[in-house]
Amino acid sequence: MAAACVDDVGKPRASRKVCVIGAGMAGLAAARELRREGHAVTVLEQAGDVGGQWLYDPRADDDDEEDPLAAAAAAKPVRVHSSMYASLRLLGPREVMGFSDFQFVPRKSAAGGGGGGANPGRDPRRFPGHREVYLYLRDFYRAAGLTDAVRFNTRVVRVAMAPPPCRGGPGDAMKWVVRSTDAGLWKRCSDDQMAEARCVEEVFDAVIVATGHYSQPKLPSIQGMGDWKRRQLHSHWYRVPDPFRDEVVVLVGCGDSGMDIALDLLAVAREVHLSAKSVEAAATPAMSKMLARHANLHLHPQIERLCDDGRVVFAGGGGGVVAADTVMYCTGYRYSFPFLDTEGKVAVDDDDNRVGPLFEHTFPPSLAPWLSFVGIPRKVMVPWFFEAQGRWIAGVLSGRRALPSEEEMTRSVEEFYRARELAGVPKAHTHDVEPHKMYELGEKYCDFPRTEEWKRELMAIISRNTSDDMETFRDRDDDSDNVRRCLQEWYALAEHQAQDEEDPAAAAAQAPVHSSL
Repeated sequence: MAAACVDDVGKPRASRKVCVIGAGMAGLAAARELRREGHAVTVLEQAGDVGGQWLYDPRADDDDEEDPLAAAAAAKPVRVHSSMYASLRLLGPREVMGFSDFQFVPRKSAAGGGGGGANPGRDPRRFPGHREVYLYLRDFYRAAGLTDAVRFNTRVVRVAMAPPPCRGGPGDAMKWVVRSTDAGLWKRCSDDQMAEARCVEEVFDAVIVATGHYSQPKLPSIQGMGDWKRRQLHSHWYRVPDPFRDEVVVLVGCGDSGMDIALDLLAVAREVHLSAKSVEAAATPAMSKMLARHANLHLHPQIERLCDDGRVVFAGGGGGVVAADTVMYCTGYRYSFPFLDTEGKVAVDDDDNRVGPLFEHTFPPSLAPWLSFVGIPRKVMVPWFFEAQGRWIAGVLSGRRALPSEEEMTRSVEEFYRARELAGVPKAHTHDVEPHKMYELGEKYCDFPRTEEWKRELMAIISRNTSDDMETFRDRDDDSDNVRRCLQEWYALAEHQAQDEEDPAAAAAQAPVHSSL
């Protein structure tokens, strides 16, 4: 995976000093592509290991956080990054969730699925648990040669354009000042103390923001939330079902996490009530089967108000009233970049949860290519999409690829916004990317090959099965003959890759697994 320093016709490429913020899946994908292109890469990661969201943290939040819900409502950065809960398993199959040249194959040394113990084995299932994804990302991190690029336990507190004296590169290119501090110190300090804390400042040619968007809770506005005396939390803080034993729990939101957490709670809670924006839309075949199987699961319309005596009043004549012990908000997440100062050139619309303006969800037109984002889009195939973004950014920074002018990129963003509006797409769904648009980015801007046809066929089968039955789709064996044939080749690749990974020298150099796992 050595980086080349000349392009295909022997022309030297520019090598830039690039800071990548975040060592999750998006950050690692970007860092690998940057190195391949010959750039000098520094990855700043606030945790003590790679993985981002996939680095499970059993803490719900800091013990000294008096009211995390109020802090989230005020958009105060959460202290615990990961939103993973203990039972989480992939919704998509591992066969489509691998890097293009480092597939997410079952490890030969796997010893059962998701077992416990101090050193549980690898999880070979098609839909493994979150720990297997974390271990896979660690494998990739080492195989990609990024062990010397990532600086752990480093919290980025400010990213801003450097003043003119710091510039002076080719064409007087923009530069960035990145201020960071020890992550442990950041967690212990108040805002005022942080202002006085010892920070490190470094200057970079370019910055890539790859911090993810599944950490900062997005909360609804419901009458009575501030006066409700019983437990309220966002799904960001949910980890295990035991604290909810024998409780009546109301879950606000019927998306993937809401339905998955409901299934997790049903074994211990007395009752679980799901509140949906639209009962009609929520009443899918999968939901209908869940309701038929579990007598203690109930579906309701939106909440009208929360009463200080513990009652939850649902909207509509037949919505009903429930005396609840806990209300959990499975209402998604907001984009948040509290460290980023672009003098207003890039902003997050708090009402509509849109980051912009961004050309192709990646480059701010007025700051491109010196500032970019990897991982903003939702509903894309990962890490494929992150690789494509990273390769595009790396090629533009080296001069091997060109961006449209600032005016053309700005016009493109405006036309995109208008088209979405005319199509009736809410602004909050700006970064939901349609499959054909996802592949278009890779083909149009960086010659990144499409995912194989059989993988797209497999995803269509899984999507159909998920819509039919949320509880059993992972256990179904209804692959097409074409998928089965291609899987044979894929598993042959698994054997080859496993042999490479089990090289004794590489095993000796392996770092210890994160202690919280």
